[in-house]
Amino acid sequence: MVSFPAKWAALAAFQGFVSVAAGAFGAHALTKVLDEKALSWWHTGSQYLMYHALAGLLVAALTIYLPSAKRIIALFVIGNTVFAGSLYVMALTGVLWLGAITPIGGLCYLVGWFFLTKSLWQWHRNNEPNAKPGAK
Repeated sequence: MVSFPAKWAALAAFQGFVSVAAGAFGAHALTKVLDEKALSWWHTGSQYLMYHALAGLLVAALTIYLPSAKRIIALFVIGNTVFAGSLYVMALTGVLWLGAITPIGGLCYLVGWFFLTKSLWQWHRNNEPNAKPGAK
C-alpha cells in the first residue's frame, strides 16, 4: 500500500490558507493601492492557488489509486509557488519581467494534471472487471 503523502498534503492545505488570506488582502487592502491590471494579476494568482491547493488535497485523498501522488502534489505545490507567487510579486512591485516566470508554474500545473490523468487511467485499466493483469 502506498503511504499517504501527509507532508505534501499539508503543503497543499497551507496553500489553500494562503489563497484565502491573499484573496481577502487583495479585496480589502490592495484595492486602493494597486491599479486594475495589478489587481487582476493578484486575483488570478489567488484563484489558481486555491484551485491547485484543492487539487493537491484531492490527489492526497486518492493516494491509494495513484502511485505517483507525491509527484503530482509536488508539481501542484511548485506550480502554485511559481505561478501565484510570481503574479503576487509582480502585482506588488510592478517588476514585469516576472511575467516570464509565471508560465513555468503553469507548465507545472499542466504536467501535474497530465500525470493525474495518466495515473487514474492506468488504475482504471488495471482494475476493470475484465482487465487482464498488467494490461495497459
